[in-house]
Amino acid sequence: MTAAPVICFGQQPCGFFPRRFLVAKIQTARRLQKEIGGEIIYFCHDSDHDPRETQTILRHRKTNEPAQLNFAFPNRVQRKFSPQYRKQIAAGWQDKTALQLPNYVGHPLINVFKTISTANVADFCLEIYRGMGLLDGIRVVRSSDPAVRRAACDVPEFFVDVPFEGEVVRARFVKGAFQLHEGGDSFITLSQAAFSREQISPTRDTRLRWMQSVVHCTHYVAGPGETAYLRREETPEITFINRDTIERSDEAYTEI
Repeated sequence: MTAAPVICFGQQPCGFFPRRFLVAKIQTARRLQKEIGGEIIYFCHDSDHDPRETQTILRHRKTNEPAQLNFAFPNRVQRKFSPQYRKQIAAGWQDKTALQLPNYVGHPLINVFKTISTANVADFCLEIYRGMGLLDGIRVVRSSDPAVRRAACDVPEFFVDVPFEGEVVRARFVKGAFQLHEGGDSFITLSQAAFSREQISPTRDTRLRWMQSVVHCTHYVAGPGETAYLRREETPEITFINRDTIERSDEAYTEI
């Protein structure tokens, strides 16, 4: 018997209201599911540490001018180096942001925003997406899940979640050492320490193979940026689908 299709798309949490390119991936996956059946998996790479990923671009309802909003973090180390599932949301950020939102979105979405009570960035984003109805019927697989990390294959290039200045940071493992990228040609080298599979997450170039060893998808919905670096030859069993085009793809999607 032929196994049922498994349709997957991958993305970091990308804004407390999701960027429109993520919604385009979801819409593409749902359309494909109607055509061929099977289940949809959202591979949520909440191990990513780049704070720019959660930048949320909203348009002013009167002037149409764009505004860039993002989470506030307790300290610089968390903001710059901690993975999203470990980045804590600074006290007062949610209430302060809720006061600004009427300039950009309607009350139904503001009400969803106000109901979220999670403490970290990744959980907050996922709960917003669920509250908007975007993830109905979609199975979420998170790269931070210890069970996922234990089940994943070995990859030659990876990051390790390690302690640094009282926080957990995502450090690149390079030639037996942990490195944090400060920017440009500047790196911080951390002390060597033993680590386990539960601390490992893949790099951009090894993410597809690592993910596929866990989700075993038959179809993968990819955006234009992904197609430039995905190593398709490593997963010949996957049929790749280009996501639907969408206008203002980097801006936030604000419909329920």
